[in-house]
Amino acid sequence: MTRTRTRTPHDELRAIPGVGKTIAQDLRALGITRVEQLRGADPQALYERMCAQAGAHVDRCMLYVLRCAVYYASEFPHDPRLLQWWAWKDGGAAYQERAGC
Repeated sequence: MTRTRTRTPHDELRAIPGVGKTIAQDLRALGITRVEQLRGADPQALYERMCAQAGAHVDRCMLYVLRCAVYYASEFPHDPRLLQWWAWKDGGAAYQERAGC
């Protein structure tokens, strides 16, 4: 017998490349419970909100994960190279491609 599994919002966020349990919790703290809520979002604004909620600087790698997550939610089909958070670093391949460099 095959079991079917219903995805919860928690599981859905963890389907985003680079998003594990902790980052999924961080996204939920921002009010994001579904991948579709990231579609067209501003990663920089999300990062700044995250820093404000933390009351401190959040590691910049989180911004790169947010850029990747917004790409994942917004663009179809996905380019596998762009589903790696490090491609979204400042000056990284994805970042340069989007900036037209």
